[in-house]
Amino acid sequence: MNKTTRAANPRIGSSLNSFLKEEGLYDEVVALAAKKKIARQLRERMERKDISISSLAKELRTSRNQIHRILDPQDHNVTLATLEKAAAAVGCKVKLELVKS
Repeated sequence: MNKTTRAANPRIGSSLNSFLKEEGLYDEVVALAAKKKIARQLRERMERKDISISSLAKELRTSRNQIHRILDPQDHNVTLATLEKAAAAVGCKVKLELVKS
């Protein structure tokens, strides 16, 4: 959106990203979105490969509750190593990258 559009319509505010940054919520929202995406992809892959929560728990030598935590994007205690193990169990890898902010 350009300055001319904002000037013509005073009801148009800042972007969502700008708002989240101003409120100090941007990093938290981005992290939650990434966790949701990974959880969704793990579930989809489990469904495609017909892998149940119980069988994934057995393969990872953990409990079903731990698998539920992995698949819950709201859980902040899931480590990258745990996500990598879960991804490997469904035939995938976790890919992270640094981007300029």
